[in-house]
Amino acid sequence: MVKHLGIVGVSPEGAALFYRQLSRAASHALPPHEQPALSLHNEPLSQYIDAIRKDDWHLVGSLLRRSAEMLARCGARVCMTPDNIVQHGVYLAEAGSPIPWITMADLVAAAVESDKRKKVGIIGTKLVTMASTYQTKLGLKGIQVLAPEEREIELLDEIIFGELIFGTARPESRAAVNGVIARLAQRGCEGVVVACSELPLVLTQDSAQVRLYDAVDILAEGAMKWAMGR
Repeated sequence: MVKHLGIVGVSPEGAALFYRQLSRAASHALPPHEQPALSLHNEPLSQYIDAIRKDDWHLVGSLLRRSAEMLARCGARVCMTPDNIVQHGVYLAEAGSPIPWITMADLVAAAVESDKRKKVGIIGTKLVTMASTYQTKLGLKGIQVLAPEEREIELLDEIIFGELIFGTARPESRAAVNGVIARLAQRGCEGVVVACSELPLVLTQDSAQVRLYDAVDILAEGAMKWAMGR
């Protein structure tokens, strides 16, 4: 029997995009009458932003766990969040959570390792690109991770928080993000981890010079495998 999946939303735009990606993954994997039930719950985005700005990761974990508790009441057997910026909080949310969590970093690291990449770039918010969310998991597999240049990190932050989380994107922003990826490829990256749930608004694999590892797509595929008992 296919299991009930729970989505913990943080950014409404990111959660909506993930819901669509997860639904697509389900439609590709299973016939209509066998697809899993999906439930989505989120606390206000402002609460997460305030907690992150205060570096209060225990509060972030509590907010995530509160959503997990609500999803468990809805019947979800597992939960996940597509928001990269709160991944550190997931480990805190797991403590006392009524249902298990599926985490993106492990799935992304496995995908990169499977393709035998040795050097990849990473793009996302400043907090994600400069932290150890993915770097540790990839590094343990012998994979080097390169962040964009400092000015590019600031630019990505401005685009994500100024446009993408509101579901908008200027043509100049699309060109800028693709330019960051092109320069990572010039530095020897064999792939780029897309570590922001809203970046697909301005990115496609066709527009990139290297293999893109979209963390949200990889999470959707991993969740479907879990739901199908694989």
